[in-house]
Amino acid sequence: MTIKTGILLCVATTSSVAAFTMPPMAPRAPLWDTSELLSMAAFSPDDTNSDSTDSTDTMMTAKISDEMRMSKAIPFLKCPKTLQENADMAGNVGFDPLNFASSTGQLLEYREAEMKHSRLAMLAAVGWPASELWDKAFASQFGLEPMLDEFNRAPSLLNGGLERVSPIWWGFCLGLTAAIDMYGISKARRGDDNYRPGMLGFDPFNFYPADKKGQERVELAEIKHGRLAMLTVVSYSWQEWTTKMAVVDETPALFAPIF
Repeated sequence: MTIKTGILLCVATTSSVAAFTMPPMAPRAPLWDTSELLSMAAFSPDDTNSDSTDSTDTMMTAKISDEMRMSKAIPFLKCPKTLQENADMAGNVGFDPLNFASSTGQLLEYREAEMKHSRLAMLAAVGWPASELWDKAFASQFGLEPMLDEFNRAPSLLNGGLERVSPIWWGFCLGLTAAIDMYGISKARRGDDNYRPGMLGFDPFNFYPADKKGQERVELAEIKHGRLAMLTVVSYSWQEWTTKMAVVDETPALFAPIF
C-alpha cells in the first residue's frame, strides 16, 4: 500500500465518522436525568430511615394528641381545650364537664382556690375526729365547757353548736386566714415565671424536693390528698347529720389504738 493510498483511507474514515457525530451546536443529553436522581434518592437507606422516623414521630404525636383530646376522668367525653393546653398541671385528668375554666388565667384562679380548700380540708379531716376524741379531756383539764353536743358530735353547720365558739377565736381564725390569702394573692400577681398556684414559700422542713421529678410527685400527692380530704369532710357532715352519731362512735375501729 502506497503512502498516497493510506492518506486517502485516513481521510475517508474521518469523513465517515464525522457523518455520525452530533452537530457541534446541539447540547448533549446528561447521563442521568435529574428527576430520576431525585426518585432514586428517595429510596436511599439514609433517607428511608429519616422518613420512617418522621412517620413514627407523626404517628406518636397523633396518638398523644388523640389521648389528650379525651378526658382521663371520663373517657367517653372530650377533654376541654384549656385543660389540654395545661396538660402538665398536677392532677389534671381532663375533668371539667361544665367548662368552668374557659381560659388559662381562669384555670389558675380555680387551682388557687382548690389548693386553699384542699389544705383546709386536710386539716379538718384530722381535726374533726380529733376534737371528738379529746375535746372533753382538754376541756376538763382547763376547766372549760366541752364543745361537743349530747351526741358527742363536733360543732358544724349541720350539727349546730357554732354559736358556742368564742368570738375571739373566730376573729383570730378569720384574721389569720385573710392574711394568708392576701399574701398568696400578692405572690400570684408578682409575675414570677416559676410561681405555681399554692406556692406560698412555706416549707420549714424542706420537704419540697429540688429536682423536677420529685416536685411533680409531691404536687400530685398534695392535690390528690386534698381532693380526698374535701370529700371526707363532706361525708363527715352528712354522716353525723343523718345518723345523729359521731364518726368516732360509728366507726370506732378506725380511731381506737391498734395496740
